[in-house]
Amino acid sequence: MLLLNMYYWLSALFTLIILFIIADYLKGRHLKKKRLSEIKEQWGKPKITQRNFKLIATYLTAADSQSYISADTSADLDVDDLFNFIDRTNSKPGQQYLYKKLHAPELSESYFNILEQKHQLISKDSSLRELAEFKLSALNSNDAYYLPEVFGKVHSSLFDPLTTLYIRIAPFLTLLFIASLFIVPNQFALLFLFALLIANVVIHFGNKTKVMSYTHSLPQLLILNNVAKWLADHQLFENDHHINQSLTNVDKLKKSLGFINLQNKTAADPTDITFLFSEWLKMFLLIEPLIFIFSISRVNKYLEDIKILYEAVARVDMAISILSVRAGSTQYCIPRFLTDGDRITIKNLYHPLIENCVANSMNIDNKQGVLVTGSNMSGKTTFIRSVAINALLSQTINTSFASEYCAPPLKIFTSINMSDDLGGHKSYFQAEATSVKNIIMEATASKPVNSLVIIDEIFRGTNTIERIAAAKAVLSYFIENKSFVFVSTHDLELAELLGIDYKVFSFEELMGDDQLIFDYKIKEGLLKNKNGIAVLKGLGFPESIIDEANKVSIQLRDKYNL
Repeated sequence: MLLLNMYYWLSALFTLIILFIIADYLKGRHLKKKRLSEIKEQWGKPKITQRNFKLIATYLTAADSQSYISADTSADLDVDDLFNFIDRTNSKPGQQYLYKKLHAPELSESYFNILEQKHQLISKDSSLRELAEFKLSALNSNDAYYLPEVFGKVHSSLFDPLTTLYIRIAPFLTLLFIASLFIVPNQFALLFLFALLIANVVIHFGNKTKVMSYTHSLPQLLILNNVAKWLADHQLFENDHHINQSLTNVDKLKKSLGFINLQNKTAADPTDITFLFSEWLKMFLLIEPLIFIFSISRVNKYLEDIKILYEAVARVDMAISILSVRAGSTQYCIPRFLTDGDRITIKNLYHPLIENCVANSMNIDNKQGVLVTGSNMSGKTTFIRSVAINALLSQTINTSFASEYCAPPLKIFTSINMSDDLGGHKSYFQAEATSVKNIIMEATASKPVNSLVIIDEIFRGTNTIERIAAAKAVLSYFIENKSFVFVSTHDLELAELLGIDYKVFSFEELMGDDQLIFDYKIKEGLLKNKNGIAVLKGLGFPESIIDEANKVSIQLRDKYNL
């Protein structure tokens, strides 16, 4: 009778397992079909989603590099907003890697050549690219954000020797007593099993905080390894023996991490009954602490190999993202870099985040700066910011939003979004002066690499005479240092003082129906219109103010030959 009951139990368990396997297979087919459809639909479009920049930035902040743009320049150029637009990645490693690259302009021509070779390889077969996106999306769990923590340091044990010993034997003891109850049911075995389960639950939850980061990241190693092998099999990696060797080494971790495969498949869907089943297993068999104990010593051997695979996979994902950006752009070009050049040529350049942005062109060398004048909202700040943004994108994703971009590799320095530093007890002008001083020091130190200096409304925080005097001295210094300089200003006197060292451009507006109409086209020369006073008149200012303003305007225009 006991054997018959055991047979029924085993038959029921076997049937249940078969049903789970069939259901999992059918669900996997459905999800793959759905995901591939989403990939086709998403191509060439920005991904509208919430992004956790704290986790995205962990790979960026883990390394210290002199090549990174400053935090101020990142804020001036709205790099987070740029990232939201450019990020079409399918995996968290791809997302982290792209974010890091957007902060690290490249100066090496070989980087751009390798990137374009990968683009050509991926773009040849759209079906292969879509399958690659599907495979990469296996690394789209938030847990994959923690992969840099795996290879970023050597890991030490989290448990004392006695606890470690118990964790190693507890799963076998638990399973042994469960089996004994099927063979010879007895009260002693049942009570001992309950005691084991209670101890396991206490250890599971008591050490959950300790192993949390590892239970996030270590299961992702299996997925990273599988994705990397698929990409390598389909020849989407560059021909690098280091990647092949790292695949071989990381593959050795499969045995120690293999028993968590079920968790990887079910954790993404907590409503799945298999998810609940796996949670019970982890709790009663101490799977999470075991992951750490059995895996961490082997992981320590292959930290560099894990990093190599992480970056190789991420580069493929970033390349796909860049191709999607290009596919959805009305106009873009692949930049040309002149390593010994002293000239910037940009044609039909525009800001990628501004809808229907008016394009402008410019041809300038580092012997003559660019002084941009114009009224507020006329487009001058947008233009100089667009120059810096396209320089950054050209040297990171090898894509410029223009019909032509030709320049030497540049170090990018900006001073645009200034504010008072109340915490540091600095006035607006002190904050401006500190920012400009930092640019002077860094641009000088960056030689022989050329610098691109972008300053909006230079020294606006002090009185007119000292603002113009200081601005003239600083801008002349930049040209003597052979920097490419784009500066916006309302101070027309600067144009006269700077002479031939700076070429003057203006944004103008027209008056229509008591309001300003902007065409956002840059024009060579000083501002010629007289619409500012006309706006005051249209708004109903007293005639005495209008008359006085016109008299002063005539005097100033005579003085500056306007």
